[in-house]
Amino acid sequence: MAEIGLVVKSTGLWYEVETNTFDRYKCRIIGKFRLQGIKLTNPVAVGDKVDFEIEDNEEKSGIIKKIHSRKNYIVRQSPRKKHFLHLLASNVDQAILIVTITFPNLKQGFIDRFLLMTEPYNIPVIIVFNKSDLYQEEEMNIYNTFKECYEKISYKCILTSALTGNGIEELNQLFKDKTSLIAGQSGVGKSTLINAIQPELELKTKEISDYSGKGQHTTTFAELYRIENRGNIIDTPGIKGLSFNNLNVLDVAHNFREFFELSKECKFSNCTHRNEPKCAVKNELDVGGISEMRYLNYLQILDEIESQNHWDIHEM
Repeated sequence: MAEIGLVVKSTGLWYEVETNTFDRYKCRIIGKFRLQGIKLTNPVAVGDKVDFEIEDNEEKSGIIKKIHSRKNYIVRQSPRKKHFLHLLASNVDQAILIVTITFPNLKQGFIDRFLLMTEPYNIPVIIVFNKSDLYQEEEMNIYNTFKECYEKISYKCILTSALTGNGIEELNQLFKDKTSLIAGQSGVGKSTLINAIQPELELKTKEISDYSGKGQHTTTFAELYRIENRGNIIDTPGIKGLSFNNLNVLDVAHNFREFFELSKECKFSNCTHRNEPKCAVKNELDVGGISEMRYLNYLQILDEIESQNHWDIHEM
């Protein structure tokens, strides 16, 4: 008889599945699970509701037989297998993107690249600028620029520091009754922030390398944690880079939300907002109505997609 459970941890080979009675089983999959014909490195994701059969009750092992329909999912190009995609999580209510202006420095365009993974499913994103205790005047000016840019297009921004407690309570309230994906570059302080919100979890943390200034991985696998009386959080491994051989030019254009709204006024329905005449996005850019920073990031992503060869794109 099949049991129903929630996938709470994924290692790529094994999946921990939790039942309604909070029993956990170490499960594997047999056969192939596909996502709309796309090749996946991990066909089952943390957050999935599944049917599984118990193999050994004493060993708490089982076999996943069926994945229930997902209300949404967050997927990225696999960093290790070029022609595969990797599921970060499924069935999430919101994504918490943690970045920091310094230590490590925020990569240009990283926020916009992450938003390309959530925007297709209208998943709300809160952008958390962490380690505010390290910000001097220059870093605060950069933060205020980002805050103005993203809040103008309805992405909430919060300034936090686990060290001083700045913004922790505001962030804490956002988790109430939601399943939240936590993501960010390595070393931005994801685990430290989660520990500040729920100290009982005691997630492992690791100092950033003084030599390189780069973050070091502390989270190896995606895992779901329950926040007592408040909701669930899905912690994910640090992201080094984001590429998009699974997207085409118009996919990108349609998922920069302010560009998509303006595109209704463009002369051409398939306008890419580059050299086309009577482009509403370019017109708005010229008068300062949209962010030049976002627009330049958009152009860079389009260039990367168009520079991919046939093999890069069609082996998906």
